[in-house]
Amino acid sequence: MPELPEVETTRRGIAPHVERREIVEAIVRQSRLRVPVPGDFIDRLVGSRLGTLSRRAKYLLLPVEGERTGSLIWHLGMSGSLRIARLGELPKKHDHIDLVFDDGAILRYHDPRRFGFVDWLAGTPESDPRLANLGPEPLSEAFDGERLYRLARGRRMAVKPFLMDNAVVVGVGNIYASEALFLAGIDPRRAAGRISRERYEHLAAAIREVLAAAITQGGTTLRDFVSGTGEPGYFKQRLNVYGRHGQGCRRCNGELRLVTLGQRASVFCPACQR
Repeated sequence: MPELPEVETTRRGIAPHVERREIVEAIVRQSRLRVPVPGDFIDRLVGSRLGTLSRRAKYLLLPVEGERTGSLIWHLGMSGSLRIARLGELPKKHDHIDLVFDDGAILRYHDPRRFGFVDWLAGTPESDPRLANLGPEPLSEAFDGERLYRLARGRRMAVKPFLMDNAVVVGVGNIYASEALFLAGIDPRRAAGRISRERYEHLAAAIREVLAAAITQGGTTLRDFVSGTGEPGYFKQRLNVYGRHGQGCRRCNGELRLVTLGQRASVFCPACQR
């Protein structure tokens, strides 16, 4: 599933090709996504321009400027990707939506499993219930170890699912929670409320380090993800624990273990993470 680095990589890849461009055609080949494509999707968009693209958590926000102002909110789901195509480039199977711009660029949405969606926001993004109660961005000044320590007080749940709670901090999904906990030397099974303030400071720093590195590498391609320019993400080569159970730890060469936490697979090193 595309996580924060993959979504941010997508935003950076498509933004130069679509911002301030006029939409001359919108094509919907498959409207039955996780949220059905709005019936007036094409009418709202044709003749409008896209403003400055932004991201909130794993959502992409595409402001629309024209007679009907608002925003598109796009979520890539489990297998979705947005990339730039060109006129004459035939759509492939599972290419469900095209936005065609005045210079010939096409923003093309591909989603084999159809768990993603695009929806119309008439008001401000902050007023949408999907965004209203989200925690801070992990790369922002609003996120730090003190916040993690404060919210963890009295919590018996394991620290890994605690990190993956979007009300605590957004965008720290399964891959990057596993990697950050390894860097910080914290056992993912440890109760969130039993971790010290100092260790949470280290963990917050590890989260920022892992996410920043993943964005620089274009995200992590495990199966379906490609960037806005069609490139895979290369962070997979830097993974220390995720997907490596049974292999040797890159620090101590001990065997990495696999457990299930919050119905998600979690790989860790029993020797290095306590």
